[in-house]
Amino acid sequence: MGDLLAARSQMAVSLGFHILFAVVGIAMPVLMVIAEARWRRTGDSMYLELAKRWAKGTAILFAVGAVSGTVLSFELGLLWPGFMRFAGAIIGMPFSLEGFAFFTEAIFLGVYLYGWSRISGRAHLVAGVFVAVSGAASALFVVIANAWMNSPAGFHMANGVPVNIDPIAAMLTPAAFPQVLHMLLASYAATGFAVAGIHAIMLLREPQNVFHQRALAIALIVGVPAAILQPISGDVSGRYVARWQPTKLAAMEGQFRTEAGAPLRIGGIPDVDAQRTRYAIEIPYGLSLMAFHDPHAVVRGLEAFPRDQWPPVPIVHVAFQVMTGLGTLLALVAVWVAITAWRRRDVASHRSLLRAIAVASPVGFICIEAGWVVTEVGRQPWVIYGVMRTADAVTPMPGLIVPFLVISALYCFLGVIVVWLLYDLVMRSPTMRGGEGPPPTSITSAG
Repeated sequence: MGDLLAARSQMAVSLGFHILFAVVGIAMPVLMVIAEARWRRTGDSMYLELAKRWAKGTAILFAVGAVSGTVLSFELGLLWPGFMRFAGAIIGMPFSLEGFAFFTEAIFLGVYLYGWSRISGRAHLVAGVFVAVSGAASALFVVIANAWMNSPAGFHMANGVPVNIDPIAAMLTPAAFPQVLHMLLASYAATGFAVAGIHAIMLLREPQNVFHQRALAIALIVGVPAAILQPISGDVSGRYVARWQPTKLAAMEGQFRTEAGAPLRIGGIPDVDAQRTRYAIEIPYGLSLMAFHDPHAVVRGLEAFPRDQWPPVPIVHVAFQVMTGLGTLLALVAVWVAITAWRRRDVASHRSLLRAIAVASPVGFICIEAGWVVTEVGRQPWVIYGVMRTADAVTPMPGLIVPFLVISALYCFLGVIVVWLLYDLVMRSPTMRGGEGPPPTSITSAG
């Protein structure tokens, strides 16, 4: 059991570290492409400076993401041989396509970084678009593979072995669309607001800095629509979970009893022994309405399932509350930004809104980490839902605590280096103020 915990902990640390670079790799190329397109359209040198700086940041994060992703690929084979032996032939296609997308992204990122004066402007911009599309495609295929683990399909079982494998059906499981939609929107919202938060902090110090005004506007153009749409994708995901993974839904909501018109709980601490969720604010009929769009629908509680199939309920419930609570906060800030822009007010000069954006800057990444806890821990005790238990997939190799500590230390070292490089990149930004160059641009005119 100790080895199982060490293997799961190592995978959790690796995933938790890598996912931050993965989501930034999805969204940052969009920012740099918008900045370059604005430069080519307006001739404003601040946009060119932004495009080049964001390209450098993308390259740094891409390099570290490639390292952490390589570690993950080795861990899948070394730590989870039972899983790979069973699932390799089924999910090999999305992983192969992810590899193709990754190499495409790397090639065009190289063209983008070194092609400023070597290829035509249109070709250079197209290269940036390919970086953005390849980054999104890479994430899409990885999430599809994870979706298969939540709703396995595309094979039949014969004597404990998968046969009649259909890789296309395995990629098009019921979980694929909800997870892909939720993950892509989360990536754009988290990265957009993280970048906007950095520049909002700088604008609170230097309100007339044109560079940070331009950067804030572009970051919000990416982050605001995604954050507003995210609750809708959350509803789609919630209805999928209610239908296909009712045990996970019950754990997420702290729902121990099967009942019609189940309440929606805000907060609370699940007491597994007493089979009740204490200290929660309950909204009558809310869970039935949210999960099934019917206030009187029956929601199956944890009592309807064998005890050995329950996930760690307190962890799943708290992670879900963090994800939904902070996600709602991010959406509200996004709505505030959208209303301000709609009224033709300059977001960059609204100090209260700048403070809110600054506070919200890490929120998206916290939501992503909490969401993956819900997805992965909520599926337990299954590594492949309803097919293979986690205990049957892990390596029997002892002494996993040592590589766990070594790899964790490596990630900490890489994290410190990345933070320092990005900090240096931000702090060396131009100090041009309004009146010294082109006039400031609000979010309403940066699109």
